[in-house]
Amino acid sequence: MPFASLGLAPPVVKGVRAAGYVDPTPIQRKAIPLILEGKDLIGAAQTGTGKTAAFVLPILTRLLGGPRRLRALVLTPTRELAAQVETNARDYARFTDLSVGVVYGGVPIPPQERLLKQHGVDFLVATPGRLLDLHDRLALRLDF
Repeated sequence: MPFASLGLAPPVVKGVRAAGYVDPTPIQRKAIPLILEGKDLIGAAQTGTGKTAAFVLPILTRLLGGPRRLRALVLTPTRELAAQVETNARDYARFTDLSVGVVYGGVPIPPQERLLKQHGVDFLVATPGRLLDLHDRLALRLDF
């Protein structure tokens, strides 16, 4: 069963293929259709089974064609995981017009404020502490 048969948008499927993936894993086959339908989901799978793609791919598909503003937020507990999720999301979105960004602590906050205020992103990956800092500084709105 190829990714295209799961209902993902063609540019997202192209991004997945460019990232080197051909067939979805079991967690992806189960999760992607449900998320595309707008259903909430809790899933568990071993490390390396494609959990990130299982939620990122349908989110990217759902964002296509919508307004250009923050519409998807992924919270991660560590900056390392935030960076990893952002890299994956950027790879999968490379053939779309969607903008992906990441914010986390341990680095200067002004460039992250500029990213959100001046450029904006459709899909944001963040750690909780930095997200709250940026919200307190009025650098982003969470009313989506």
